[in-house]
Amino acid sequence: MDQTNVRNETMIAAKPGESTPGNDFARRLLSWYDEHHRKLPWRVGPRDTSSGMRADPYRVWLSEIMLQQTTVEAVKPYFRAFVDRWPDITALANAAEEDVMKAWAGLGYYSRARNLKNCADLVTTVYGGRFPNSEEGLRTLPGIGDYTAAAIAAIAFGRPAAVVDGNVERVMTRFRAIEIPLPEAKRIVREALRPLVPADRPGDFAQATMDLGATICTPRRPSCFLCPLRPECSALEAGDPERFPLRAAKAGRPLRRGAAFVAMRPDGAILLRRRPDKGLLGGMSEVPTSGWSARVDGDATPQAAPLAADWIAAGKVLHVFTHFELELSVYRAAVPDFAPPPGHRWARPDDIHDEALPTVMKKAIEAAIPGVTRQRRPQG
Repeated sequence: MDQTNVRNETMIAAKPGESTPGNDFARRLLSWYDEHHRKLPWRVGPRDTSSGMRADPYRVWLSEIMLQQTTVEAVKPYFRAFVDRWPDITALANAAEEDVMKAWAGLGYYSRARNLKNCADLVTTVYGGRFPNSEEGLRTLPGIGDYTAAAIAAIAFGRPAAVVDGNVERVMTRFRAIEIPLPEAKRIVREALRPLVPADRPGDFAQATMDLGATICTPRRPSCFLCPLRPECSALEAGDPERFPLRAAKAGRPLRRGAAFVAMRPDGAILLRRRPDKGLLGGMSEVPTSGWSARVDGDATPQAAPLAADWIAAGKVLHVFTHFELELSVYRAAVPDFAPPPGHRWARPDDIHDEALPTVMKKAIEAAIPGVTRQRRPQG
C-alpha cells in the first residue's frame, strides 16, 4: 500500500473528535477560515457561531438550492430579492408558483424553482414550518439530495455531516492526490472527509472547505503559497496540483434544432404561452416554438409557425443545456390584434421583464426585437 493510501485508510478509520492527523487538518483550516471567510448574505460568520448562534435553516436551504450550477455572485441579488419578498418558509409556501418562477427567471435549471415551492409547501403543511434536523429527514424533501441535506444539517443544525461539493472535491483530491477520476471519486472524498469533521464546528468546517476551494485551491493557478493545508498537501508535494481532480471523459452534447416564432401586435405586445409543468423548462413562459426536445429535432422552417403571417427570418440563437445544445431559427412577424388561442396570452413590452422567461427564450426574443427583454435584475 503506498503512502497516500495509508493516510487515506488512517483518516477513514478515525472518528470525529479523536486526536488524529485529521484534527490538525480541521485546526489549520478553521484558523484560516476565522480570518479569511467570505462574507455572504446567507451566512452566519465564525465569530457568531462561536458564541452559539446558528444559521437560519430557511436561508441555508434557499442559498444552497440557488447555488446549484450557479456562481455566488450571480446568486447574491436573487437571494436578497427572495428573502425580502418571502422572508421565511411559510411566506414562500403561501406564494403563487407563477410568482416564484418569475422571481427565479435568469437563474436557470428551473426544476429547482418548482422543487423549491414544493419543498416549502411540504415543510409548512407536514412539518409545521420547521425543517427536519437530520440528513435522513432532509433527504425526504423535494429537491434535496445528499449534498444539500449534508450542508443544511451541518450549517443550520450542527450535525457532523461530510459536505462535498465541487470545491470540496478539488481540495480533497489534491490534498490526498486521489488518482480515481470523478464522479467515481466522490465516494472516496466523502469517506476521507467524514473523520475530519470536528464535532464542535461542523458548519464552519463545511463552509471553510468550500471557501478554500473557491478562493485558494482554485481550478487554475491555485494560490498554494497561501493555503493553510500546504504542509501536508500530496498534490503540491508531487508538484502538479492542477492535475487534480481527475475527470472521466465526457460524451459530446448532441445538437438539436427547432424554430421560435415571435409574433408582435401593433402595440408591441408579444404572443407567449406557458410550457407544460413537467419536463424541460416546465411551467416557464415561451414564444411559440416547433416541437424540439432533448431527444428530437423540431421543424426549423416557417412552416411550423402557429399562425399564418408574413414570417421574416431574424437569425439563429444557440443555447447550451446540461445534456444537449439547441439551435433555434428565429422568425418574427407583425400581426393584427386577435384573441390568443388557449394557453397563449399577449405580454406587453413593459411587462416582459416580469415574465418567467428562460434564457433561451430571451435570446430568441432579443434576436427578433433587440432590447425588449433587458429586464431589471434583482438588486443587491
